[in-house]
Amino acid sequence: MASTETTDVKDSRDAKGPDGTADSSGLGSLEAGLDALETVQAHRIPVREVLVKKVLPPLSAVVLVLVVWQVLVSAKVTEEYKLPAPSAVWSSLTDMWLQGTLLDVVWTSVSRGLLGFLLALAIGTPLGLLVARVKFVRAAIGPILSGLQSLPSVAWVPPAVLWLGLNDSMMYAVILLGAVPSIANGLVSGVDQVPPLYLRAGRTLGATGVRGAWHILMPAALPGYLAGLKQGWAFSWRSLMAAEIIASSPDLGLGLGQLLENGRNNSDMPGIFLAIFLILIVGIAIDLLIFSPLERRVLRGRGLLVKG
Repeated sequence: MASTETTDVKDSRDAKGPDGTADSSGLGSLEAGLDALETVQAHRIPVREVLVKKVLPPLSAVVLVLVVWQVLVSAKVTEEYKLPAPSAVWSSLTDMWLQGTLLDVVWTSVSRGLLGFLLALAIGTPLGLLVARVKFVRAAIGPILSGLQSLPSVAWVPPAVLWLGLNDSMMYAVILLGAVPSIANGLVSGVDQVPPLYLRAGRTLGATGVRGAWHILMPAALPGYLAGLKQGWAFSWRSLMAAEIIASSPDLGLGLGQLLENGRNNSDMPGIFLAIFLILIVGIAIDLLIFSPLERRVLRGRGLLVKG
């Protein structure tokens, strides 16, 4: 017992400084150790691990789809004009490439979609902040935004054609009507999830008005806002495809939607499948190149990303 008491007294003396007060360096080390335990360590993933975990699974899925597709064609489950062989679709792709029209068709739609999305971003962000922070505006416009978000974008094509004619302005109008409500509602959802303590702390530090929205509200609402942006891009892309399919005109140029409609008019099933695959590939590419890196950066900044 005596030796135990002596050890306790020694440990108590070691935890104090020369003046008898608590040793701040010891407490600092303890706090640093606890912080290190709670911090999620992020490190670069080896290339081999990336290939195995991120590249191999989607490639395997694509190969599986192609195999099943070819098996169905070989088994002649339906007529060839209804289900073309993968080789026929590949031939359509190579023909467009050799003619020099493939990249032009893809870029026509991608440039429209990205520009329309940026316009929707510029309108939907301040609108979302206004709806989220002003109760009267929220009561007046909030239900309308939710209703517009659930309205199919194709419904806006006929009135847009009558209002603006067959031109790019009509395309952008349809994109805005489809994407703005999604971006605004995403930001509203993100703002609703911000703890009130953050806003009170910001006001205490003098961050009010536009400064508070920029430095406190927007960073705190970023996860919900980013989800709204991803959904806004999906609505932009779908709205554009609907507009291009319905409002086909030589003056508009040939986009992916027009390519799909031309395949239907010409009963060109390989061309139809090619247009569908190109539309799908563009949507996946935009998500992988733009939104996935943004999402990883947000998660890493909040200590929620284990690896990457």
